[in-house]
Amino acid sequence: MKVAVFSSKPYDKESLRHYEVTEIAMQYFEVPLNVATAHYAQGFDAVSAFVNDELNEATIEILADGGCKIIALRCAGFNNVDLKAAENLGVKIVRVPAYSPYAVAEHTIGLMLALSRKLYKSYNRVREGNFSLNGLLGFDFYGKTVGIIGAGKIGLLVAERMKAFGCHVLVYDPYLCKTCKEQGFEQVPLDQLYEESHVISLHCPLNNDTHRMINQASIEKMRGGVMLINTGRGALIDTQALIYALKSRKVGYVGLDVYEEEGPLFFEDHSNDIILDDNFERLMTFPNVLVTGHQAYFTKEALEHIAETTIDNLLAFKRAEPLKNEVVLPN
Repeated sequence: MKVAVFSSKPYDKESLRHYEVTEIAMQYFEVPLNVATAHYAQGFDAVSAFVNDELNEATIEILADGGCKIIALRCAGFNNVDLKAAENLGVKIVRVPAYSPYAVAEHTIGLMLALSRKLYKSYNRVREGNFSLNGLLGFDFYGKTVGIIGAGKIGLLVAERMKAFGCHVLVYDPYLCKTCKEQGFEQVPLDQLYEESHVISLHCPLNNDTHRMINQASIEKMRGGVMLINTGRGALIDTQALIYALKSRKVGYVGLDVYEEEGPLFFEDHSNDIILDDNFERLMTFPNVLVTGHQAYFTKEALEHIAETTIDNLLAFKRAEPLKNEVVLPN
């Protein structure tokens, strides 16, 4: 089986090659997958894509015409895939449903701590010989209310860790969370979570119901000075509304590992470029905003699991075995 691997960085190649088998021949392309690059996969049986690759109808049609029968996502999310087009063209979609929930949960906590204690500011000050504490006043998490949106593995791991800090944890999920009560988390309506939480952390999938769920209307329901953390999907937050809330001081702290328009920016070195995204540049001017470049998943353990599961998915397809990680349209 010939596989075209797009958006492949050196660390992707290293981890995939560790699990590569003779039945699968991989060719690596550093470029992202989109309608302009899909022709590189001409003659390949399969394609492997990453989180910001554009798998719309036009791209999938080019892949299918070139002989591609399966797309193996190296990520959990699939909001960038036109599932209807894939089904119509007979192209299977598989994913890595959970590569390392611990990695993302721990990064989430790291963002919270860095913001609450202004660690990024103090790091830069001390390197310059400035040991003044002025402007570095933080706050305790103990006794605060933390709202977790999304009761999946990552959300519950964050909830568990924040409870250990002595926080009261609220959880919102559209489905009943059976384990929340057992672990001492209170499952509440979304509006109540907005109103009561000092910290709100997003861990839900991106779909029609959650797209820009953090917007002007929802922010108005929140406490003044709330901390917002997003290590889920960028488009859960309306960036313009977030900028307005930062300017009005309604939102006091923001930690982002994902960004609404991250596709042209993240995973590349733009240090010598002029960044044309005005919203992103405006966000970076706020002293109470901390952004990391889709780094939350990026641990040795996570990369190993992504590579292993991706290879397993491709082997299952080649051997005509059940695709346990297949993504299909809901009935």
